[in-house]
Amino acid sequence: MKPHELIGRWPVLRQVAEGDTLGRGKAVQSAKTEQLRPRTDEAQHVVQSICPYCAVGCGQLVYVRDGKVDQIEGDPDSPISRGRLCPKGAASKNLVTSPSREYKVKYRRPHGTEWEELELDEAMEMIADRVIETRTATWQKQGDSGAATERTMGIAMLGGATLDNEENYLIKKLAMGLGVVQVENQARI
Repeated sequence: MKPHELIGRWPVLRQVAEGDTLGRGKAVQSAKTEQLRPRTDEAQHVVQSICPYCAVGCGQLVYVRDGKVDQIEGDPDSPISRGRLCPKGAASKNLVTSPSREYKVKYRRPHGTEWEELELDEAMEMIADRVIETRTATWQKQGDSGAATERTMGIAMLGGATLDNEENYLIKKLAMGLGVVQVENQARI
């Protein structure tokens, strides 16, 4: 290639020659960049979702291809985030697709050193048994002053910041039905 042809390929000279002084047009494109396509182009469908990390409730668009999450981006139609995501929200695809993600219930017995896998039904039964045992062992018919309380102080419930008001309402109803009075939710969305 001759020197003047080589110099003519320089992006700055192309910008000047083509009148693209800000470098936003054809002058700064190469054959490689012209072939680039967004990762979302091959998605088969898009699902609207909410970021799971904090109480803000930023909208997300989850792009799915072949039944798997292909990309997660901010939802421009979200009145909360208007298409923006923080670094954790932008990286939330890893939450779903990470090879280190656990798909089985893990349990470590008291004084144990190893985790063991449990079936979900078995783990749920263990939790229910422990709630019933703790409730029975710590049930208070009356408080220190002698007033009727009908409560347990041996169980507390903590809701997460990403739970919405409706979910926290149901958690509170469950807690009250069990006699649990130590309840904190962090409903903000």
